[in-house]
Amino acid sequence: MESTPPIDAQLLEILRCPVAVHYKDHGDDPGKLELVKGTWLVCADSGYKYPIHNGIPIMLVDVGAKWKDTPLEELPIPAPAE
Repeated sequence: MESTPPIDAQLLEILRCPVAVHYKDHGDDPGKLELVKGTWLVCADSGYKYPIHNGIPIMLVDVGAKWKDTPLEELPIPAPAE
């Protein structure tokens, strides 16, 4: 039995970090997100980390900023509801 992915692959493909998407010095498509630990979306361009709660990414700038300085290995699983 296959498990349900934490976020739809097509959604992950189009989502961008709301901070980094405005960067002019990070190539043609800044703000791409990577799924980390199955419950976090992480932006390499900005360092912001967004939790996924009940399959919904919490893409608020203040939430991403809150986790920015947390090392990947210290991100809680499951991600907290913000």
